[in-house]
Amino acid sequence: MADKKNPDNDAAGVPDDGTAAAGAGVPAESVPDSASVADGEAAASADGIEEDELTVQDILDAAEREVAEPTSEHLADLKRVTAEYANYRRRTEANRAIEKERVTGDIVKILIPVLDDIYRAEKHGDLVPDSAFATIAAKLRSSVERLGLTSFGAVGDPFDPTMHEAIFQQPSAVVDTETVGDVAETGYYLGSTLLRAAKVVVQVPSDG
Repeated sequence: MADKKNPDNDAAGVPDDGTAAAGAGVPAESVPDSASVADGEAAASADGIEEDELTVQDILDAAEREVAEPTSEHLADLKRVTAEYANYRRRTEANRAIEKERVTGDIVKILIPVLDDIYRAEKHGDLVPDSAFATIAAKLRSSVERLGLTSFGAVGDPFDPTMHEAIFQQPSAVVDTETVGDVAETGYYLGSTLLRAAKVVVQVPSDG
């Protein structure tokens, strides 16, 4: 007849084959506590952030140290940037001056025909001193001179092909070199720019 199971064993949940539950022989103190493991991992993570990652203050401190004691490489970069900026300023100022002179020249060229009429009137004696016409002519000439316009071309000046345009040659026994004998049209400079060459009659030394 089969043996009956021990009710004590059944109540305790112990297998009837007499084997102990797995891990029954491991001491309790050797099993790590889950809370301790979590605390250790958090501490390790915090340590890693402090050691490996830069903070904003770290970056600011490094920048201050660089300003106080710049490296030779950064000094070279600073000198290069400074030189480039100086060259840029010179080019900009030169271009600005050229553009200003060009615009002024365009405006003054519109007034040159009026100045030619004043010159012809003066040459033929129509520009009577102290007259209203003479006063207006003087004001106009003064205004364009303030803009940098200068006239050239006068009887007796040495002939210069870079400034004068010869419209006629006249042999003369009283000159030793080519000389301006008459001015048909006054020449004008705006600053250093030649706006118009003077049209002149050139006296040349005669053979006899």
